[in-house]
Amino acid sequence: MHKLAQKAAILPVYYYPFYIHVILCLFLPHFPSPDLPAPRKKEESEVKSERLYQQSHSYVEMNQRLQKACSLLKAKCEELKQAGATLEQNIVEIKEKAL
Repeated sequence: MHKLAQKAAILPVYYYPFYIHVILCLFLPHFPSPDLPAPRKKEESEVKSERLYQQSHSYVEMNQRLQKACSLLKAKCEELKQAGATLEQNIVEIKEKAL
């Protein structure tokens, strides 16, 4: 055999440490790598975004109702404070008249 042919036949062999997920990704293309998120279908993402939109819309409506209720409660609180102040004033006047 010729020396050139002998040298061409010898190739360097490199051994790389293959991890199990690398091997599975090589032989099973549908197996997701742990480093990458699993691919999702377009319909799933559309359904999820629609659900999130509906949920946020209901939260906005609930927040508006709570703000209205809060303003009504503040108005009632002010009315009750004024009623309490006039009641105390009337009690003081009655006590002064009685004495």
